[in-house]
Amino acid sequence: MKIFMDTANVEEIREFADMGIVYGVTTNPSLVAKSGRTQAEVIPEICALIPGPVSAEVISQDCEGMVKEARELVKIADNVVVKIPCITEGLKAVKILAAEGIRTNVTLVFSLGQALLAARAGASYVSPFIGRLDDIGEDGCKLVEDMVKVFRNYQFKTEIIAASVRNMEHVDRVMLAGADIATIPTKVLRELIKHELTDKGLAKFMEDYQNSLK
Repeated sequence: MKIFMDTANVEEIREFADMGIVYGVTTNPSLVAKSGRTQAEVIPEICALIPGPVSAEVISQDCEGMVKEARELVKIADNVVVKIPCITEGLKAVKILAAEGIRTNVTLVFSLGQALLAARAGASYVSPFIGRLDDIGEDGCKLVEDMVKVFRNYQFKTEIIAASVRNMEHVDRVMLAGADIATIPTKVLRELIKHELTDKGLAKFMEDYQNSLK
């Protein structure tokens, strides 16, 4: 499973890019707003740090507007992927953009039916929002598991990005489910690195080393 970062904070991305563990980045209007900068400012910087896919989202809600925005966004860098909401106009836009060779990430997916339609429309990626499904009492990770089965069954090339990841259990479950990608917020990514037994083990190693010098 490939790891994406779900953030528009350039400094956070730089921190993890140096480790070589991050393959791509997903952003959205909320994350860009949180960064205190504009999409036009942050996307080029992120694309320079991360060679893999960097998702930038359209604002328009009509097909014509989405297509127009998408064509401008991909001019920023070769690794830009255009995020399109899973609505009727969005699926129309995905079909047009796919025919032009523009990669898309269909976002705000909450059902197996939506995932199927996005893949059929030609989406490069589809993003089920597992945390938001959990919020309404559904099992978001189960949706990812079902999507993996369906996509393999029909041999879709569309990759599944587990999104709205809230905790380490989400990461473990979508990994076991076979998701192609998990896009992970910085807080959770930091938690993945740490384990109390690692800290205790390292402390013991250092203590033993210091004692050996006496």
